[in-house]
Amino acid sequence: MSEQRIKELMDELLGELKNTEGVNEKIVADARKLETDIQDLVNPEVDTSEYTVLDDAIALEANFAASYPTAEKIIRELINSLSKIGI
Repeated sequence: MSEQRIKELMDELLGELKNTEGVNEKIVADARKLETDIQDLVNPEVDTSEYTVLDDAIALEANFAASYPTAEKIIRELINSLSKIGI
């Protein structure tokens, strides 16, 4: 999995949340924070030693499980992709 695929999955996830009626704004904010953290991880100029991106993604997946099944599927694929590139 490439960094490009991870970006595509984040775009897909944020698009799904944007197009889902009644989405909790905290979940959207958490997804946007995850996107920023992932962008930082691939930027060699940013110290990411304290980042918990994979843990944050897993927590977000748990939040999606009951209410947003499509978003849950997307973030599960994102978690798998992050794992494959060693994050």
